[in-house]
Amino acid sequence: MSKLREVNRPIEDAVVGSYHKIEKKVVDSYRKIEDRFIDAFLAQDGESTEQARARVVRQREERQCQQDRRAGRRER
Repeated sequence: MSKLREVNRPIEDAVVGSYHKIEKKVVDSYRKIEDRFIDAFLAQDGESTEQARARVVRQREERQCQQDRRAGRRER
């Protein structure tokens, strides 16, 4: 059984390594698309991509808190 394991080890390493390379490429490509969308549609004058992203996240969290508070009032 150990010979089979030894033979399969390089194959396993190659497959896992290839998967990680593909995963990284996909995530990096998505991030580029996301950044371009933020720059084009969400960033305000003089605001960097990261600043716009942080602002959008903060606004989303604020809306969620407001919705949670409203839902809490309805349950009472």
